Amino acid sequence: MAAVDAVVVGAGPNGLAAAVAIARAGRAVRVIEANDTIGGGSRSAALTLPGFVHDVCSAIHPLAASSPFFRELGLEVDWIHPEIPLAHPLDDGTAAVLARSVDETASRLGPDGAAWRRTVGQVAREWERTEALRTGPIVHLPRHPLAEARFGLMALQPATLLARGFRGTAARALFAGCAAHSFLPLTAPTSGAFALTIAASAHTVGWPVARGGSQRIAEALAERLRSLGGTIETGHRVRELEALPRARAYLLDTSPRDADRIAGRRLPEGYRRALRRYRYGPGVFKVDYALAGPVPWRAADCARAGTVHVGGTLEEIAAAEAEVARGGHPERPFVLVGQQSLFDPSRAPAGKHTLWVYCHVPNGSTVDMTSRVEAQLERFAPGFRDLVLARRVFGTADVERENANYVGGDISNGAHSGMQLLARPVLRAVPYATPARDVYLCSAATPPGGGVHGMCGYRAARVALRRALS
Repeated sequence: MAAVDAVVVGAGPNGLAAAVAIARAGRAVRVIEANDTIGGGSRSAALTLPGFVHDVCSAIHPLAASSPFFRELGLEVDWIHPEIPLAHPLDDGTAAVLARSVDETASRLGPDGAAWRRTVGQVAREWERTEALRTGPIVHLPRHPLAEARFGLMALQPATLLARGFRGTAARALFAGCAAHSFLPLTAPTSGAFALTIAASAHTVGWPVARGGSQRIAEALAERLRSLGGTIETGHRVRELEALPRARAYLLDTSPRDADRIAGRRLPEGYRRALRRYRYGPGVFKVDYALAGPVPWRAADCARAGTVHVGGTLEEIAAAEAEVARGGHPERPFVLVGQQSLFDPSRAPAGKHTLWVYCHVPNGSTVDMTSRVEAQLERFAPGFRDLVLARRVFGTADVERENANYVGGDISNGAHSGMQLLARPVLRAVPYATPARDVYLCSAATPPGGGVHGMCGYRAARVALRRALS
């Protein structure tokens, strides 16, 4: 293959973002993807029945909507904002609601409204000032030190400690569901950061879905790349750097495990050992449904929400996530539900619907959680099973087969616990650079971590442009 300035391995959102950033700088770039379809964690497919479009991994996109790089590109994605970003059903037939407005959310929480304004509302008010903390390495020269310090003091706390400020069941459950996106026990330090960020994002940028499916995000990035002269090759699994075109820089949108395999000969043994010590977090057990109609939620607000958190009270969610952290499988798992077809008719035939569902399980789990997931759905939506036309089940091995970066089913490409939150994938001043001058990491194993935002790729590209492509 002809020589280029840069080769990117992996056509997920980060790999494509890296390639676009390099191409915008006037460099020749080629992307090589193992799968036949681009997108990585941002893909859609007919997983159940003809006419039903399911998101293979990511589905709801606050991080894409708030991505500084996507905003700078003016990425052409038709975002649909559900009427309610998030609903959290409770056993009394009501639901806690995370609305677009801080005030509306607070008013629905009654006596806990003031506490919501002081915590989540504070993060929402200073959203732009703390952007650097959310979109790059945590260790950096702060532009807004007071705002970042205020956020940091709250974010370092366990979610259960922050939740003590709420008295009612609804507010505590709503906060706990947002914290559970961390894949950490809710008693773990920094789990509060995820609760605050996830909740505040609904108030600032919303939780939109991409019309036509999450695949559209990857396609928009690919269209931009090709318009800049970049090329993409699919169906080519990279085994080693030596098999790639000659280039001045290689950017790997891969797990640290695969980075070690692909670039190992170029890297010193100490760095390779660090890559091998990298820890992967819990996996996911995912089910995609084709339904004969909308989910029959007892709480009416759930039928107006793009996302539904199914897990009951804070105490139940905390117990479920703690069980996963111990290597167990909770009888009542915390279940994340996406209802894209309620707001995007292109996802299913007229009158029919898709449902996107997953729960957390230990890394590499082989347990079938279908019955437990559906019991949770029936708990808050009696008659759900009667609507199921077809289902497609993904265990952790299936999730990894769909995307090699999801080691053991870990869709975050690495645990968020301990020093690994600060040092992804290893402790280095510039985490995207390896000891080899021409090799860079640009996957979610680098800051700011998981999610469809492209910032890992963008920041890695900036480093490569400065060091190898100047």
